[in-house]
Amino acid sequence: MAKTLKRVFPVKGMGCAACVARVESALKNVEGVSECHVSLATNTAQVSFDGTRASARKLSEAVHNAGYELLTEGSDDQAEQEAENARIQEFRSLRNDTILAALLSLAVMAVGMGFKPFPLQHWTVMALATPVVCWCGRRFFKSGIRGLLHGAANMDSLVALSVSISYLFSLFNLLFPSVWTSRGLDVPMYFESATMIVTFILLGRLLEERSKHSTTAAIRSLVALQPQTVTVRRIIVENGEPQYLEESLPIAEVKAGDIVVVKPGEKIPVDGVVSFGESWVDESSLTGEPLPVLKNQGATVWAGCMNQNGSLHVRTEKAGKDSLLSGIIRLVRDAQGSKAPVQNLVDRIAAVFVPVIMVLSLVTLVLWLVLSPEDSLTMGLLSMVSVLVIACPCSLGLATPTAIVTGIGKGASLGILIKDARSLQEACKTDILALDKTGTLTEGRPAVNDSVWDNASEAPLRNILYSLEKASDHPLAVAVCESLRGCDLISLNGFEALPGEGVKARFGADEYFAGSLSLQKRLCPDAQTPPSIEPALNEWEAAGASLVLLFDHRQVYAALSITDRLREGAASAVAELKKRGISVRLLSGDNAASAQRIARECGIDEVYAGLLPKDKAAHIKALQEQGHFTAMVGDGINDSAALAQANLGIAMGCGADIAVEAAQVSLPGADLRRIPALVDLSRKCVRIIRENLFWAFAYNILAVPIAAGALYPLNGLLLSPSVAAACMALSSICVVSNSLRLKR
Repeated sequence: MAKTLKRVFPVKGMGCAACVARVESALKNVEGVSECHVSLATNTAQVSFDGTRASARKLSEAVHNAGYELLTEGSDDQAEQEAENARIQEFRSLRNDTILAALLSLAVMAVGMGFKPFPLQHWTVMALATPVVCWCGRRFFKSGIRGLLHGAANMDSLVALSVSISYLFSLFNLLFPSVWTSRGLDVPMYFESATMIVTFILLGRLLEERSKHSTTAAIRSLVALQPQTVTVRRIIVENGEPQYLEESLPIAEVKAGDIVVVKPGEKIPVDGVVSFGESWVDESSLTGEPLPVLKNQGATVWAGCMNQNGSLHVRTEKAGKDSLLSGIIRLVRDAQGSKAPVQNLVDRIAAVFVPVIMVLSLVTLVLWLVLSPEDSLTMGLLSMVSVLVIACPCSLGLATPTAIVTGIGKGASLGILIKDARSLQEACKTDILALDKTGTLTEGRPAVNDSVWDNASEAPLRNILYSLEKASDHPLAVAVCESLRGCDLISLNGFEALPGEGVKARFGADEYFAGSLSLQKRLCPDAQTPPSIEPALNEWEAAGASLVLLFDHRQVYAALSITDRLREGAASAVAELKKRGISVRLLSGDNAASAQRIARECGIDEVYAGLLPKDKAAHIKALQEQGHFTAMVGDGINDSAALAQANLGIAMGCGADIAVEAAQVSLPGADLRRIPALVDLSRKCVRIIRENLFWAFAYNILAVPIAAGALYPLNGLLLSPSVAAACMALSSICVVSNSLRLKR
């Protein structure tokens, strides 16, 4: 039986979009791999594979054969920590090489151009340039030659080739100057070009790595929320007396049921329930809500939240990789590693970019040799080197992923969890937003405010209704059970949930139903409503209350009026969505009066009530067939079909597991005001992606011909290789810096 695994692996050695294409191709060719996304912004590979046919070792071997390194040891968190350590080490090495290259390049410029000619001047320049090329530029030669050997030239191949041409051409002229002097020509030396190419590209790479590190700040801040050690309270028995012992344990050793002690100012390390103590807890790291929440005995707390002023004893329910925080980290990590649809086109272009540039550089040399009347070889080589250096697949490869990574991280900091890049890119297309009522527009904590019963047999009926609703997880059922606290739980047979309407079961020979008025009219239209119940039922229905009835095929035995408060911020969220040109409508399974009441309170004009879960999904589908991009917001299992059908599904809070699974976006804080923020974030992200791609394409389209000498016949403009290197470095920095605007 197939066992699908999904892992995120750090990748070492990637430098441009061509590297991404090469690693992706290598992974996709491994038998058993069903899906693969490689990100240059995060230097990670997100791989889905059949665990019975593929393994981490096979994936690592495939990437190694392609010339790169896939880190597969340990868990995703351990691999990520190893990758972070490697990144820090690489950054330090890059910084040291850049400083050394800059100092030696300045010396080369000073000796070669700043002093009067002196004996052995060119030899001195060569001695200063050699460590810059051979030591500081070693990473370009290693990566570039490795790429060429594997048939996958990359950005480093272009740099290595251009530096080699400049350096070796100058070295040849230094060793054999008579080739030029015998013709009465000056001996051309371009050691300074070789050193400046290395220096500028190292500087650009250093600034680029620093900026890329900023794009992943969100995931690192989430990881930092998880304490690594935990204080656990144990009970031991000595001499027949219980003794309490507190010990510090690694988070990996904490199990469900352990009592964890959280002192003031400490982060809560586990998901669980407060068993003792009272304190205010800051949950903003998970929900985005700035105000602390009071937690006391029986309250639920989550890992990563900050305990403020009191001590808490928490009974562990989930710890480590099973906690909500770890789930959020996995979701954000997976989303940042996913690809936006527009990236597919960029990847296809990047795959052929480097070979095309190599061909263009050769064409440039040939044209100069053919068309230039004098000094054609020197001018041709300079232009050839400039073309190789100025072309920048890095900016193409970074244009989309840096914006996506930054945008998803920004969303997480706002309390918006986006599951994939496509959802972030397409959220701005939303023109119709559909909302569920209970638990979405309302707080999801309905309460019974009145009830009427058939007095003839009230006591046993209470037990039947309590037992029916106890088996349901619908918010209205929870409210009914709360109002009937103290009733006896009796044995029922043939229990069946009727999605969106109610429940039914048999007690003895009779079949009982608990549910909406529409359910009673549909299944038991002949059931009589006693005079003691009917007036109240009509009054509550007219007032817009939610109704729950207990009935069988003979009569209605009880009616309960349930109300729920409008969620804070719902009205302002609807108003903000309307300002953005988005039509908002309410899809509810409740009665029309109740749905209309809530709609009036929050300013929704279009209301569709009495809908079953399948009706909500059908409504969404009908809108899509009319050409609308539709988002659905819900919080429960009843909403899962509509969430899955919608172009964009948004789950409120942690919600029901199936609802969260069906949605592309989750709002842990259950704040509807995050939805306009999501639309704004998507619009800004798409705009920045377009700006990045425009810059990347425009830069290469304009820069390559200029570097080749296209303007030379008109105004004598010819870029030196060092200027070309500076332009190339600047192009990547501009793209990454533009993406970082999303953090504001």
